[in-house]
Amino acid sequence: MDRIASFSVDHTKLFAGLYLSRVDCKGGQAVSTFDIRFTAPNREPVLDMPALHTIEHMGATYLRNCPQKDDIVYFGPMGCRTGFYLVMFGALKPADVLPLVEDMCEFILAYDGEIPGAKPEECGNYSEQNLPMAKYYVAKYLKQLKENKRTEYPV
Repeated sequence: MDRIASFSVDHTKLFAGLYLSRVDCKGGQAVSTFDIRFTAPNREPVLDMPALHTIEHMGATYLRNCPQKDDIVYFGPMGCRTGFYLVMFGALKPADVLPLVEDMCEFILAYDGEIPGAKPEECGNYSEQNLPMAKYYVAKYLKQLKENKRTEYPV
């Protein structure tokens, strides 16, 4: 079996950042997958599940309502719990989506209210949410993103 591209990235050298994971094309349509890495894999603690779940709900809500909503294919957590994937139509680069990701983070940080989609009829695990911890992780990520501008996978 072929080794998938994401397993070829040296995770021991990754830090928080916004990385282009891959661009796929089919039928003339490009789709770009971004690695929104919140923590340094294998060196920092992973995001706790309630906060991760809240970031997923909040991020997806923002992205599916923002001006670029028609370009959004998917936003969701990585299985390793070190960040999220953002999939968008188009052959894009990190610089193309950096303002969008920053705006999403600002939305989460400013949000105060009921978490969207956190009712039993809306979510399969509605009670596992934590907005204050989600804001903690988002603030930490946004600070690192603005200070370091990591957008290229390390070699």
